[in-house]
Formats: sequence, C-alpha cells, structure tokens
Amino acid sequence: MIKKIFPKEINFFEMFEKAALNVNRGAISLVEMMDNFGVAEVKAKEIYEAEQEGDMLTHEVLRRLNKTFITPLDREDIHSLISRLDDVLDLIWASADRAVLFKLNNPLPEAAELAKTLHETTEIIIKAISCLKDKKYSYIQEYCIEINRLENRCDRIFREALVKLFDNIKDPIIVIKWKEVYEHLEDASDKCEDVANILEGIVLKHA
Repeated sequence: MIKKIFPKEINFFEMFEKAALNVNRGAISLVEMMDNFGVAEVKAKEIYEAEQEGDMLTHEVLRRLNKTFITPLDREDIHSLISRLDDVLDLIWASADRAVLFKLNNPLPEAAELAKTLHETTEIIIKAISCLKDKKYSYIQEYCIEINRLENRCDRIFREALVKLFDNIKDPIIVIKWKEVYEHLEDASDKCEDVANILEGIVLKHA
C-alpha cells in the first residue's frame, strides 16, 4: 500500500544525462560525416537513430512529468530542458539529412569547423547537466559561460562561411544547398545556448 501511495521517485537527472549523451552521440557522427562525405549516408543513419532515441527520451520524460506530483526542479524547467536538448539533436539530424538529400559530395572546411564546435559544445552540456543532481551550481555557471563562448564562435564561423560560400562557389544551386546546411548547424548552436540559459535559470532559483 505504501508503495502505491508513494511510488518510486523518478530520476529526471539521469534522464537528462541520457539525453545529453545522446545529443553528443549525434554530434560525434556529424563531425565524422563533415570530415568525410564518403561515409555520409552511414553517419546520417547513425544520427537519425540518435534522433529517434532522443524523441523517445523526450516523450518519456514528459510522460513521467505528467504523472509526477513532486519534482526535483520546477516542472516548466524540466519540460524546457528536455525539449531544448531534443531541438539540438533535431537540428543536427536536419543538417546531416540535407547534406545527403542534396547530394553534396565535397565537404567544406567551414562545415567541419561548425560541426566540431557544436560537438565541443555538447561535451560541455554533458558536464553541466551532470552537476545538476549534486547541486554544483558554481560549476554549472562556468560551463554555461563556456557554452555561450562556443555559440559566439559558431556565429563567427557561420558568418565567415557564408562570405566564402558566396565568394567562391559559382553554382547558385550549390550555394543554396550549403547555406541551408550551415543554417541548421548555426541553429543547433543557438539551441545549445538556450540549454545554457535554462540551466542558468535553474541555478538562480536554487542556488
């Protein structure tokens, strides 16, 4: 009877960590793809599988959130954090999908640089989220500053990539295709910054 009245506590922190690791998994495959388009389809499939797993994790968190009366963080923060993590992976998948769909054969160094910076950002996100459970809020703040710095780097790379794209590529169709890939990568970086903003908000509420 007691177990029915007080069900086992849901470990949202563990689910956040799983989601962050899964985003990182997609980012690793994206780096490998942007370094070598010879494996583009294989890596795109890996990213798609990670994206599908991310969707399932997100749905599971939201399902459990709807059934849980007491939560370790504000309900809206749980919802926002898992949703933004899912958005990052959705955009990683979108960039990989477009590269394959558009039959882009020659990777551009700026795309690889964007992918590597995005991967580096996901590594920091893992570290920040791992600090939530133990309430290591000062560490989270430092990690969030680093995420913001990396987002600024992505913005700079994105702008430089567009300039080189318009200056060096003569085929307007190729320009349009690469521009869309770049935009998805830059949007993914923006969503990483959203994750940092949510984490900073949690710190302000609980520190």
